[in-house]
Amino acid sequence: MGTTNSAVAIVDQLTKEPKILENSQGARTTPSIVAFSPSGEVLVGEPAKRQWVINPTNTFYATKRLIGRKFADEEVQTEANLMPYTIVAGSNGDAWLSTTVGENLQYSPEQIAGLILKEMKNTSEKALGLKEGEMKNAVVTVPAYFNDSQRQATKTAGELIGLNVVRVLNEPTAAALAYGLGNNNDGVCAVYDLGGGTFDISILD
Repeated sequence: MGTTNSAVAIVDQLTKEPKILENSQGARTTPSIVAFSPSGEVLVGEPAKRQWVINPTNTFYATKRLIGRKFADEEVQTEANLMPYTIVAGSNGDAWLSTTVGENLQYSPEQIAGLILKEMKNTSEKALGLKEGEMKNAVVTVPAYFNDSQRQATKTAGELIGLNVVRVLNEPTAAALAYGLGNNNDGVCAVYDLGGGTFDISILD
Protein backbone atom coordinates (compact mmCIF):
# COMPACT_ATOMS: atom_id res chain seq x y z
CA MET A 1 0.00 0.00 0.00
CA GLY A 2 2.10 2.88 -1.30
CA THR A 3 1.73 6.62 -0.94
CA THR A 4 1.45 7.06 -4.72
CA ASN A 5 0.71 3.56 -6.03
CA SER A 6 -0.17 0.18 -4.58
CA ALA A 7 0.58 -3.33 -5.81
CA VAL A 8 -0.31 -6.87 -4.80
CA ALA A 9 1.89 -9.95 -5.18
CA ILE A 10 1.83 -13.65 -4.41
CA VAL A 11 4.54 -16.29 -4.19
CA ASP A 12 3.97 -18.59 -7.17
CA GLN A 13 3.52 -22.14 -5.86
CA LEU A 14 5.28 -23.66 -8.88
CA THR A 15 8.31 -21.40 -9.27
CA LYS A 16 8.45 -20.25 -5.62
CA GLU A 17 9.08 -16.75 -6.97
CA PRO A 18 7.14 -13.62 -6.02
CA LYS A 19 4.80 -12.44 -8.77
CA ILE A 20 3.05 -9.06 -9.06
CA LEU A 21 -0.57 -9.41 -10.17
CA GLU A 22 -2.17 -7.22 -12.84
CA ASN A 23 -5.29 -5.20 -12.06
CA SER A 24 -8.41 -4.92 -14.26
CA GLN A 25 -6.64 -2.31 -16.44
CA GLY A 26 -3.75 -4.70 -17.08
CA ALA A 27 -1.34 -2.65 -14.94
CA ARG A 28 0.92 -3.97 -12.18
CA THR A 29 0.39 -0.87 -10.03
CA THR A 30 -2.81 0.88 -8.96
CA PRO A 31 -2.86 4.59 -8.03
CA SER A 32 -3.49 4.95 -4.27
CA ILE A 33 -6.35 7.37 -4.94
CA VAL A 34 -9.99 7.30 -3.83
CA ALA A 35 -12.60 9.71 -5.19
CA PHE A 36 -16.24 10.38 -4.41
CA SER A 37 -17.99 11.55 -7.57
CA PRO A 38 -20.90 14.04 -7.56
CA SER A 39 -23.20 11.13 -8.44
CA GLY A 40 -22.18 9.36 -5.23
CA GLU A 41 -20.02 6.74 -6.92
CA VAL A 42 -16.85 5.63 -5.11
CA LEU A 43 -13.88 5.41 -7.48
CA VAL A 44 -10.56 3.74 -6.67
CA GLY A 45 -7.28 3.68 -8.60
CA GLU A 46 -7.07 4.81 -12.22
CA PRO A 47 -10.76 5.89 -12.51
CA ALA A 48 -10.26 8.13 -9.45
CA LYS A 49 -7.06 9.57 -10.88
CA ARG A 50 -8.76 10.38 -14.21
CA GLN A 51 -11.32 12.72 -12.59
CA TRP A 52 -8.86 14.26 -10.15
CA VAL A 53 -8.63 17.57 -12.04
CA ILE A 54 -12.39 18.18 -12.21
CA ASN A 55 -13.14 17.00 -8.65
CA PRO A 56 -10.06 17.87 -6.54
CA THR A 57 -11.86 18.50 -3.24
CA ASN A 58 -13.37 14.98 -3.21
CA THR A 59 -10.34 13.09 -4.59
CA PHE A 60 -8.03 11.78 -1.87
CA TYR A 61 -4.41 10.89 -2.57
CA ALA A 62 -1.27 10.50 -0.41
CA THR A 63 -3.57 9.84 2.58
CA LYS A 64 -1.08 7.26 3.82
CA ARG A 65 0.81 10.22 5.29
CA LEU A 66 -2.18 10.87 7.58
CA ILE A 67 -2.91 7.35 8.81
CA GLY A 68 -2.46 6.93 12.57
CA ARG A 69 -1.68 10.63 13.04
CA LYS A 70 -3.30 13.34 15.14
CA PHE A 71 -4.77 16.42 13.44
CA ALA A 72 -2.57 18.65 15.60
CA ASP A 73 0.67 17.00 14.38
CA GLU A 74 2.98 19.41 12.58
CA GLU A 75 3.28 17.05 9.60
CA VAL A 76 -0.51 16.90 9.27
CA GLN A 77 -0.82 20.68 9.39
CA THR A 78 1.78 20.93 6.63
CA GLU A 79 -0.21 18.46 4.50
CA ALA A 80 -3.44 20.35 5.21
CA ASN A 81 -1.94 23.51 3.72
CA LEU A 82 -0.78 21.71 0.58
CA MET A 83 -3.70 19.47 -0.34
CA PRO A 84 -6.75 20.55 -2.38
CA TYR A 85 -9.00 18.41 -0.18
CA THR A 86 -9.96 19.28 3.41
CA ILE A 87 -8.33 17.63 6.43
CA VAL A 88 -10.27 17.99 9.68
CA ALA A 89 -10.02 16.81 13.28
CA GLY A 90 -12.00 13.65 14.04
CA SER A 91 -13.87 13.13 17.32
CA ASN A 92 -10.79 11.33 18.71
CA GLY A 93 -8.37 14.05 17.58
CA ASP A 94 -7.07 12.04 14.62
CA ALA A 95 -6.70 13.54 11.14
CA TRP A 96 -9.82 12.83 9.05
CA LEU A 97 -10.88 13.77 5.53
CA SER A 98 -13.90 15.84 4.60
CA THR A 99 -15.98 15.52 1.42
CA THR A 100 -18.81 17.55 -0.06
CA VAL A 101 -20.67 14.63 -1.69
CA GLY A 102 -22.12 11.28 -0.68
CA GLU A 103 -23.93 10.00 2.39
CA ASN A 104 -20.91 10.18 4.69
CA LEU A 105 -19.14 13.56 4.67
CA GLN A 106 -16.12 12.54 6.75
CA TYR A 107 -13.76 9.58 6.38
CA SER A 108 -10.82 8.38 8.42
CA PRO A 109 -7.54 7.66 6.61
CA GLU A 110 -8.09 4.01 7.64
CA GLN A 111 -11.37 3.95 5.70
CA ILE A 112 -9.67 5.38 2.61
CA ALA A 113 -6.81 2.87 2.99
CA GLY A 114 -9.42 0.14 3.39
CA LEU A 115 -10.95 1.04 0.01
CA ILE A 116 -7.49 0.81 -1.59
CA LEU A 117 -6.80 -2.54 0.10
CA LYS A 118 -10.21 -3.77 -1.06
CA GLU A 119 -9.21 -2.95 -4.64
CA MET A 120 -5.97 -4.91 -4.14
CA LYS A 121 -7.97 -7.78 -2.64
CA ASN A 122 -10.32 -7.80 -5.65
CA THR A 123 -7.31 -7.80 -7.98
CA SER A 124 -5.83 -10.84 -6.26
CA GLU A 125 -9.12 -12.75 -6.20
CA LYS A 126 -9.72 -12.19 -9.92
CA ALA A 127 -6.13 -13.07 -10.85
CA LEU A 128 -6.24 -16.30 -8.81
CA GLY A 129 -9.74 -17.30 -9.92
CA LEU A 130 -11.20 -16.97 -6.43
CA LYS A 131 -14.71 -15.93 -5.50
CA GLU A 132 -15.29 -12.56 -3.87
CA GLY A 133 -14.43 -12.78 -0.19
CA GLU A 134 -12.26 -15.91 -0.47
CA MET A 135 -9.03 -13.98 0.00
CA LYS A 136 -8.80 -13.75 3.78
CA ASN A 137 -5.16 -13.12 4.77
CA ALA A 138 -2.56 -10.62 3.66
CA VAL A 139 0.77 -9.05 4.56
CA VAL A 140 0.74 -5.27 4.18
CA THR A 141 3.93 -3.26 3.79
CA VAL A 142 4.54 0.16 5.37
CA PRO A 143 7.44 2.65 5.51
CA ALA A 144 10.19 1.72 7.97
CA TYR A 145 9.54 4.92 9.98
CA PHE A 146 5.90 4.01 10.78
CA ASN A 147 5.28 3.97 14.54
CA ASP A 148 3.01 1.60 16.48
CA SER A 149 -0.14 3.70 16.03
CA GLN A 150 0.44 3.97 12.27
CA ARG A 151 1.01 0.22 12.01
CA GLN A 152 -2.12 -0.52 14.05
CA ALA A 153 -4.12 1.89 11.89
CA THR A 154 -2.90 0.00 8.82
CA LYS A 155 -4.12 -3.28 10.34
CA THR A 156 -7.44 -1.61 11.12
CA ALA A 157 -7.77 -0.57 7.46
CA GLY A 158 -7.58 -4.24 6.50
CA GLU A 159 -10.04 -5.30 9.20
CA LEU A 160 -12.59 -2.76 7.93
CA ILE A 161 -12.89 -4.72 4.69
CA GLY A 162 -12.77 -8.17 6.29
CA LEU A 163 -9.08 -8.77 5.62
CA ASN A 164 -6.88 -10.41 8.24
CA VAL A 165 -3.56 -8.54 8.17
CA VAL A 166 -1.29 -11.30 9.45
CA ARG A 167 1.74 -9.02 9.46
CA VAL A 168 2.70 -5.40 8.86
CA LEU A 169 6.12 -5.46 7.21
CA ASN A 170 8.64 -2.70 6.49
CA GLU A 171 8.75 -1.97 2.76
CA PRO A 172 12.51 -2.42 2.27
CA THR A 173 12.37 -5.60 4.36
CA ALA A 174 9.71 -6.98 2.01
CA ALA A 175 11.93 -6.17 -0.97
CA ALA A 176 14.87 -7.82 0.79
CA LEU A 177 12.83 -10.98 1.44
CA ALA A 178 11.72 -11.10 -2.21
CA TYR A 179 15.35 -10.70 -3.31
CA GLY A 180 16.49 -13.45 -0.96
CA LEU A 181 13.97 -16.07 -2.09
CA GLY A 182 16.01 -18.72 -3.89
CA ASN A 183 19.13 -16.56 -3.87
CA ASN A 184 22.13 -18.24 -2.24
CA ASN A 185 24.67 -15.49 -2.84
CA ASP A 186 26.89 -14.47 0.10
CA GLY A 187 27.99 -10.92 0.87
CA VAL A 188 26.53 -7.55 1.73
CA CYS A 189 23.64 -6.21 -0.32
CA ALA A 190 21.72 -2.93 -0.12
CA VAL A 191 18.00 -3.21 -0.88
CA TYR A 192 16.02 0.02 -1.18
CA ASP A 193 12.47 1.06 -1.79
CA LEU A 194 12.39 4.30 -3.79
CA GLY A 195 8.73 5.24 -3.34
CA GLY A 196 6.57 8.24 -4.10
CA GLY A 197 6.40 9.28 -0.45
CA THR A 198 9.35 7.61 1.28
CA PHE A 199 12.82 6.28 0.45
CA ASP A 200 13.81 3.36 2.71
CA ILE A 201 16.82 1.09 2.67
CA SER A 202 17.82 -2.24 4.26
CA ILE A 203 21.28 -3.81 4.39
CA LEU A 204 21.58 -7.58 4.07
CA ASP A 205 24.67 -9.34 5.38
